[in-house]
Amino acid sequence: MVAAVSCIGTTSIDAKPSFHPQRTTFTSRQQTATTISDTDHILNTVLELRGGASRRKKGGRTASLYGTSKKSDKTATGKQKVRGSVKEDPAEASAVSDTLKKYKAILPLTRIYITMVGIVTLLGLALGDEMSQGLLALDPIRTVYGLELWRPITAACFLGPPSIGWLMNAYYLFEYGSSLERGFGTSQHLLFLTIQIAFLSICSAFFGQPFFAQSVITSMLHVLSRSMPNQKVKWLIFTVPYWTLPYGLMASDVLQAGNAAAALPHVLGILSGHLYFFHKNVWPKIGGEDWLVPPKFLSSRLDGEGGGDGRSKSKESISAALKARKKGRGKKLGGRS
Repeated sequence: MVAAVSCIGTTSIDAKPSFHPQRTTFTSRQQTATTISDTDHILNTVLELRGGASRRKKGGRTASLYGTSKKSDKTATGKQKVRGSVKEDPAEASAVSDTLKKYKAILPLTRIYITMVGIVTLLGLALGDEMSQGLLALDPIRTVYGLELWRPITAACFLGPPSIGWLMNAYYLFEYGSSLERGFGTSQHLLFLTIQIAFLSICSAFFGQPFFAQSVITSMLHVLSRSMPNQKVKWLIFTVPYWTLPYGLMASDVLQAGNAAAALPHVLGILSGHLYFFHKNVWPKIGGEDWLVPPKFLSSRLDGEGGGDGRSKSKESISAALKARKKGRGKKLGGRS
């Protein structure tokens, strides 16, 4: 019995230390959980003070830093959220809008002409030199007998492939065309372009010129220069009278090309422009009738009431310059009248 009791006592004494690691592990887990809960509480307090989202357990209704669920499209009351549209780059949007505003600010007939020049240039690039010559060039036989009536228009709009010369001619077309349309009105400018295309189609067919857009530009410049012949303008580094500018451009093209044949489009443009200017401004002053007047319905349709303040001021300035040129009298160069 004593041996048994001693065995039992020995066993119980030996077994007691085995329970201490379990108690220590359980205590350490409780301390770790308490530490985590205290840390979460402190972090939530800091986030609330900052006004940010609180840390919640995964799966809650509110947004959490741990959650990976998609954002709800509804508000707390159950209504659909209103989402703004995707914002574009303000720099790109402003550049496009500025370009469109400048394009729309061009006078209507000049804008149409420049747009047609761009379209014909793109067609020439797409078709190539041979096909563009066969499809866009002026051909009187195909125009008359084949009823290819677009050829005079495309011949008046083709400035060649894109180059520095193309850019300069497009600028001249915009500058001189806008000045004429602003000064004379859209209906009168339409009549001017119709006469130029008709006359230059005949002359270009006679001289074998497939395109005459350069001649149209020169005719515009000639009419403007004859309206204000003594006005001083800048050409390259020189200050010259306005009436000499068409001849200066002709001389520069001849020098660049190194061939006197480059003067032919300018000569045709000067003749065509002078034909219009003589019958519009000179002939009525010597007793003739001004027959270059657009129809009333066309004037009311294109020009409206007054055509705007800027356009009316341009008309008044050009008409005043034309009236200032007295009939039958000249002026000595460098002298008084």
